[in-house]
Amino acid sequence: MTTAGVESNISNDIKLLQRQSLKVEFHLDHTDYKRVENIGTGAYGVVCSAINKKTRQRVAIKKIPNLFTMDPRYAIRTYREIKVLQHFKHSNIIAIREILQPANKDITDIYVVMDLMESDLHRIIYSKQDLTDEHVKYFLYQILRGLKYIHSAHVIHRDLKPSNLLVNADCELKIGDFGMARGINFKAEKSNQQMTQYVATRWYRAPELIVASKQGYGAAIDMWSVGCIFAEMLRRKHLFPGRDLLNQLTMIFGTLGIPSKHYLDMLDSDTVCGFIRKVTESGDIKQKTYSELCPKASPRQLISSQRC
Repeated sequence: MTTAGVESNISNDIKLLQRQSLKVEFHLDHTDYKRVENIGTGAYGVVCSAINKKTRQRVAIKKIPNLFTMDPRYAIRTYREIKVLQHFKHSNIIAIREILQPANKDITDIYVVMDLMESDLHRIIYSKQDLTDEHVKYFLYQILRGLKYIHSAHVIHRDLKPSNLLVNADCELKIGDFGMARGINFKAEKSNQQMTQYVATRWYRAPELIVASKQGYGAAIDMWSVGCIFAEMLRRKHLFPGRDLLNQLTMIFGTLGIPSKHYLDMLDSDTVCGFIRKVTESGDIKQKTYSELCPKASPRQLISSQRC
């Protein structure tokens, strides 16, 4: 299946899950938790808020329904997320508190108890509430702080976006959804090349992922996503909302300029190379400055956005 086909199938599955989320039942009678309400969808699962009947502490519980009877990719992604998060203990990374045992061995649903967060950065960006310079700085600081911890463990997240950055009322931010995360040896280029190119939601996807660079990829793809998120906070709208992969490249070139011939020689895709040569010859790309892209940003914010 092509990358576009995989992307379409996964997107359709998530949309179906979102439509059904409020109807999903949580079977928690055999546990210490009591469901309060369903609050949304996570990666291939539905999330509810719940209360620990003994401690009265509020938590989030993600239910991944029919995990072992669905597409194997879902089971792999869930296993990967649980495996990674069980090793992480950091104030800017969502924590798994426990995995609930099923009521009987025939149940194929998985229940994961996690920190309860009241919102996410996507909802905040597209709300009517003020997003001050101090808010932007504090959110960006926490993203980078959590990401430094992740990268220090030789892990890359591979799917950073505002909806995966969970926020509470005190503006504390935690990085969530590690279903696409992968361990990586930063010193070994071959390990980079062997990883799948289907990572990151398209609008936050680094160019080396879109063009399938022969050099592979590493932690820099997470930093690209951070730059896109930073600009989105400043603009209150997406930076590169491409309709498809080629349109995504066109928007990126309109900000960063067209790659040199040396860069083209590192690409695997003849289609992408042909497209880049075509837009180069046409002269249709009109490059925008950072101040044009983020007209409300302060001079210091513009300098920071160029460094991401």
